[in-house]
Amino acid sequence: MNGSGRTYPRATMRLQLHGGFTFDDAAAIVPYMAELGISHLYTSPILTARPGSMHGYDVVDPTTVNSELGGEPGLLRLAETLRGHDMGLIVDSVPNHMGVGRDNAWWMDVLTLGRASEYARFFDIDWDANPRVVLPILGDTLDTCIDRGEITLVLDADSDALALAYGEHRLPLSPDSALDAHASTDLYQPTDLRALLARQHYELVFWREAATRLNWRRFFDINELVAVRVEDPVVFEATHATLFRLYAEGEIDGLRIDHIDGLTDPSGYCRALRQRLTALEGRRPPGAPRGSYVIVEKILADHEELPHEWGIDGSTGYDFMDEVGSFLHHPDGELPLTRLWQEASGRTLDFHAEERKARDELLDGSLRPEFERAVAALAAVAQARQAGIEADAIAAALRALVVHFPVYRTYAGAAGRPAQDAWAVEKALSAVQAACSEDAAAALGAIDAWLGGEAPDAVGSDEERAKRVTAIRRFQQLTAPLAAKSVEDTAFYRHGRLLSRNEVGSNAGLFARDAEAFLTRSRRRGREFPGAMLATATHDHKRGEDLRARLAVLSECAGEWAEQVEAWRNDHRALRMQVGATGEAGEHLMLYQMIIGAWPYALRADDHDGLALFVERLAGWQEKALREAKLRTSWTSPDVAYEGAQRQFLAALLDPARCAFSGEAELFVRRIAPAGAANSLAQTLLRLTLPGVPDTYQGTEFWDFSLVDPDNRRPVDFAARQAALATLSTAAERAAHWQDGRVKQAVVALALRARKLDPELFIEGALEPLTVTGPRAATIVAFARQVGRRAAISIATRTAFRLLDSTPQIPSAALAGTHVSIPPQLRGEYRDVLSGQTVTITTHLNLADVLVDLPVALIMKEPPRR
Repeated sequence: MNGSGRTYPRATMRLQLHGGFTFDDAAAIVPYMAELGISHLYTSPILTARPGSMHGYDVVDPTTVNSELGGEPGLLRLAETLRGHDMGLIVDSVPNHMGVGRDNAWWMDVLTLGRASEYARFFDIDWDANPRVVLPILGDTLDTCIDRGEITLVLDADSDALALAYGEHRLPLSPDSALDAHASTDLYQPTDLRALLARQHYELVFWREAATRLNWRRFFDINELVAVRVEDPVVFEATHATLFRLYAEGEIDGLRIDHIDGLTDPSGYCRALRQRLTALEGRRPPGAPRGSYVIVEKILADHEELPHEWGIDGSTGYDFMDEVGSFLHHPDGELPLTRLWQEASGRTLDFHAEERKARDELLDGSLRPEFERAVAALAAVAQARQAGIEADAIAAALRALVVHFPVYRTYAGAAGRPAQDAWAVEKALSAVQAACSEDAAAALGAIDAWLGGEAPDAVGSDEERAKRVTAIRRFQQLTAPLAAKSVEDTAFYRHGRLLSRNEVGSNAGLFARDAEAFLTRSRRRGREFPGAMLATATHDHKRGEDLRARLAVLSECAGEWAEQVEAWRNDHRALRMQVGATGEAGEHLMLYQMIIGAWPYALRADDHDGLALFVERLAGWQEKALREAKLRTSWTSPDVAYEGAQRQFLAALLDPARCAFSGEAELFVRRIAPAGAANSLAQTLLRLTLPGVPDTYQGTEFWDFSLVDPDNRRPVDFAARQAALATLSTAAERAAHWQDGRVKQAVVALALRARKLDPELFIEGALEPLTVTGPRAATIVAFARQVGRRAAISIATRTAFRLLDSTPQIPSAALAGTHVSIPPQLRGEYRDVLSGQTVTITTHLNLADVLVDLPVALIMKEPPRR
């Protein structure tokens, strides 16, 4: 419990549940998590998803617990096991969208009955734009599919009723047409089949027409996920009833809210959620913790703050992942790496210019329906206001505005625009006004007013007010997916200056942060949201946390890296020509980075089987990277020949019989790996000891060199981790064998056990940066956490490439004369949590005496007796 009266987890572990890793599988490793120091299991969604789902975000029935995971009996067994180890359970909730298709009874009812369905209000369908639900599922035009006989009538085995069949799809018939279909024997003829289709409450169209025809909101641009109108109280209760019941029964203790910016009213939703959970407190069983824990998945821009009025405990930690990642980079590497990227790729130096180009393309492509709905909503306001602004001018102005929009979304509503949103709109307006045409510039001012910039009492009639609210909603539902798709799913794969900065939630345009900026942001988070999650790896990350930490070392040896890459590019020119991989040079620069960054410690250049497995993993990343970039190939228009040539180049690079590269790569990895490991241990200790709730993603207590999903969701060898933990004494004794990953696990376990001994210190303790002086001061960060007379001091090494040899430990001679100044209130007797040694601190702390075996240290005053 903290000063706000809420109970925060001490530490969480995220597990990905699916049919191959169920509630019972999770229960089996609860003892290991408890021994590691975890207080709460944190799972992927648990409600019923599409059969075979490996992630759970395509929920089709929010009223039941997923039977593939073990159903509610399995969940109760897991909860009981957790309680037996004094642990809690946080589950992922998906209020924004559901999976469409035959497994979703609500969706099928809407297809059967149209607007008359009781569930028509559940989904964000624009019935005014089209009175039928547009289904972009056909592989060609409707007429072509009918003429080919691809659409037929069948007896559906699930419903025992006639249904329309197209491939794997089974579509219901409207009640009146179903009766006619039973009575007719001629409906298999094309003419009659067209007539039957015209009577349905849905319209079948070619999948490529989704960008122009779709009349319902999706999750981003995914046609298989429909947006849910959770802002409707009826929908809110229906979709959350099972989660509320499980919370009231004490089976779950908190919620992670997926994609909060996709909701129509995030603020209203969060407040309603908190209110309902608070009202259920009295129904929880004796001993169940009070004060629900609620965090939201939210991408925060550099100058954006999480709204306090939402009543949540914080974000899921993408902001911390960005901050600690940039902190590990050396600023001196920015210019040479930027120059290398521009010369190699011929693309823009400016990441944000790349992002704006992607935004512009998406508005004409997969997000065109969302854009056109927003234009139409604004045009309706203009008409109601008799503003005299044409739709073309509105479209041009809106396009310019959203292309330059600096945040995912604003949070305006009927009451206008919150003050905290003003800077984002002003920044976008100032960026586009000078470049707009005269008509568009005039429209910009009106659009700004209509989107919340004017006072609510400036709005005239109720009709105008309703149209203004609709326009605000459509605008905010456009900017969020546009930001996500343009940055994470496009620009991150086009801009490859240094891939360690291209991570979910990160600003790739910001290369490095210094210690002062980093700790300032951490202090503010501790003050504003002490329960915020701190994450360095997630189920959505593009690259594993230790892969990024290793790539960050390239910022310290940028000149050497540039020379090496140029040599490789020259050496491999003939190989590229041989396999036909003559495409974008930037793709090959990114490929070299990924090979070096992901190279496993145990892999050797003469290990043919190991190299083949490595190629297979990299090929999965490569295909996704090429298609997400959308430069020469894409998911919707794959260029198989181009992709095949790139894969052949990758395979040839790592084939010792064809190329010397694997040996050269192994040697380069050996040079930077110790500094990468030092970065990793620093990142780990910072996550575990700074203000917030540290989250450990499944398996990352060992080294994590995973690639983008599905690679980052591979099965975890928990048996190996359990065996390693069983023999743990100190982290220092594992330093000599640092490459096997057990030293990282030791840092995690010992730091989490320290948190368990004095949880109040790490939740409420003030963060005080400590001054480091001496010749190596730039490589060290130190800070204290203090409550009363209790204190803990964290020390971490970063950007130490030039000081290291074959291990992550800085030689003691190099640390001579570098020390941490200790203020009077922090002096005294301490215990080094990671080595077990006693440390006496007077006016300063000599780092050569503390960083003996490891590049990190955590020293604590003895906790109070209990």
